[in-house]
Amino acid sequence: MEKIRMTTPLVEMDGDEMTRIIWKMIKDELLLPFIDLKTEYYDLGLPKRDETRDQITKDAGNAIKKYGVGVKCATITPNAQRMTEYNLHEMWKSPNGTIRAILDGTVFRAPIIIDSIKPVVKNWELPITIARHAYGDLYKGTEYRVPEKGKAELVFTGENGASFRETVYDFECPGILQSIYNKDTSIESFAHSCFKYALNTKQDLWFSAKDTISKKYDMNFRNIFQRIYDECYKEEFEKLGLTYFYTLIDDAVARVIRSKGGFIWALKNYDGDVMSDMVSTAFGSLAMMTSVLCSPDGKFEYEAAHGTVTRHYYKYLQGEETSTNPMATIYAWSGALRKRGEMDGLTDLVNFGNKLEEACVETLNDGIMTKDLVNLVEGQKPTAVNTIEFIRAIRARLEKKLGA
Repeated sequence: MEKIRMTTPLVEMDGDEMTRIIWKMIKDELLLPFIDLKTEYYDLGLPKRDETRDQITKDAGNAIKKYGVGVKCATITPNAQRMTEYNLHEMWKSPNGTIRAILDGTVFRAPIIIDSIKPVVKNWELPITIARHAYGDLYKGTEYRVPEKGKAELVFTGENGASFRETVYDFECPGILQSIYNKDTSIESFAHSCFKYALNTKQDLWFSAKDTISKKYDMNFRNIFQRIYDECYKEEFEKLGLTYFYTLIDDAVARVIRSKGGFIWALKNYDGDVMSDMVSTAFGSLAMMTSVLCSPDGKFEYEAAHGTVTRHYYKYLQGEETSTNPMATIYAWSGALRKRGEMDGLTDLVNFGNKLEEACVETLNDGIMTKDLVNLVEGQKPTAVNTIEFIRAIRARLEKKLGA
């Protein structure tokens, strides 16, 4: 068959460890035989990030701003042990965090659902997408271990003379202290990204926080979301028959558990961190979780929601066979190619993304899967295969769909 043509490159960001190995398998088996693949390549593997003093990560983020669509392999965020292992010059920041900051984007995570793996919550029929505001809160907090009796105060000194000073607590003994912050501009970007993604995917949008307790911090989130919805998106939502609403997070949890799924649940940073793991586990596996970074101005970056699968990588280096699940990484590629096709008006590329995902799901529904999924399957006896065998089984089904 003639290869499917592309007109604009994808920003391709290679990664680390086992996912880097899988990245090449996916390209060799599922992409290059069928697509005249055009990418602008950035090696975000930890050695290259260290060599460039992390400039390559910033360059990749800016390339996504230029081209509009990127696809990223999982990467290592170094800790002290990684500093020694890779002989790093510095403990570099999370590449995902750096790219999020450049794009001012929101992370949307959703499970890949197949017939033979049922959610723990039996009434869930459709994916639940978690939209996490990946800025501020605990992750940018300032902490202090209070060593003795004393007064803790919250102080603000404005550039134009505004001031605020209030006692947080009069400590009668040692304790702990923490402050967190957020910005209106970041919350506004979060809201725009959520509303646009809901329209793009034609899903209802829920937003939840705890403004009854956090009467300024969480209330600010609620007010900004409502203002932006009313001013910018209400008419489009109503035209498509979509719903936006705010509810308290404890009420939202109860609603989510009772729901059938099929909506976007927007959450603040920490809440989104926790609930995305809860949702992914309840649906089956983090290895079956997609992740899309969407910016307020319509730039997209696709990746897997999981890490670099270090344990399997060490086995691979020792020559052992591994059965690592590549589904989320394949879906990163299919999502990015489909979006590139949508932006460039390339129907064949859009169809390829759809057919690649169909081939993946058919392979799993036929009982061919990696070892991590075998014990989750109901109603059939699956066959556990290694990674390359699984990818080649997908290729066989993809070839039939494409008439190759």
